[in-house]
Amino acid sequence: MNRICTMFFSPTGHTRKTVMGLAKKLSVLLKIDDVEHRDFTLPAERVRVPKYGEGDLLILGVPVIAGRVPNVLLPFLRELQGSGALGVPVVVYGNRNFDDALVELQDLMEDAGITTISGGAFVGEHSFSYSLGKNRPDESDMDILDKWAESLADRIRNGEPFLTVELPGVRPYRPYYVPRDRDGNSVDIRKVKPKTSDACINCKLCVKACPMGAIDYHNVRNYHNICIKCNACVKKCPVDAKYFDDADYIYHKEELEAMYGDLHRSPVFFVESGTNFSPQQPEYTK
Repeated sequence: MNRICTMFFSPTGHTRKTVMGLAKKLSVLLKIDDVEHRDFTLPAERVRVPKYGEGDLLILGVPVIAGRVPNVLLPFLRELQGSGALGVPVVVYGNRNFDDALVELQDLMEDAGITTISGGAFVGEHSFSYSLGKNRPDESDMDILDKWAESLADRIRNGEPFLTVELPGVRPYRPYYVPRDRDGNSVDIRKVKPKTSDACINCKLCVKACPMGAIDYHNVRNYHNICIKCNACVKKCPVDAKYFDDADYIYHKEELEAMYGDLHRSPVFFVESGTNFSPQQPEYTK
């Protein structure tokens, strides 16, 4: 192994922090100076898919959306090529559950010819909320990430043949998580988009931050592509001018905060099949 590579989709920075933290620690432990980072959050970075091969360790990270790998990324990730490379899938979720996202990301890497020798699921601040998973990944999470890096470095240094690690999840994958209203009926918030208040100073930060390139440069109140509710525009606005007011969206956000706000999900990582499975791993939630 002579190069550590990262790829990450991270609209609000939590996946980036996790993936780059793991890469930095591994580069020190393995004494590998050649570290290459690829941030594919913005549309322009999803035009050309990089290739990886023998001698590369690829750490690939995505946030969990509705319990799965974000479906808008699937066409890009299905073009990934990595024959002969080793891989580590990483998912970051908002303190509810990562459901089948980790095993789905593993399958995408394996389909690209990458042998996935480890994998992990970490908590980040939920995209909908400022309180759910607040300030995660935090210092204790990063300590666990360091332990993961040490375990992974030990395995790499052992020089044993690398086999695909068994990661938690269900195949075929379960359906995307569906929010429900107060009566238990499913609701569809896919077409809901943030609004813009008169506080807007037209700085265009929201345009630059949107991973879907959806916000109109000439009128930031207009959208010409789908919104994935990543809240990059909301959380990065310097004057808090972006907001959601859809009743179903707000109820779903408040329900998540009420159900999972008092829980502290611990990060989990997997270096060998059948080990490091957390007894606190939450069950799939409808």
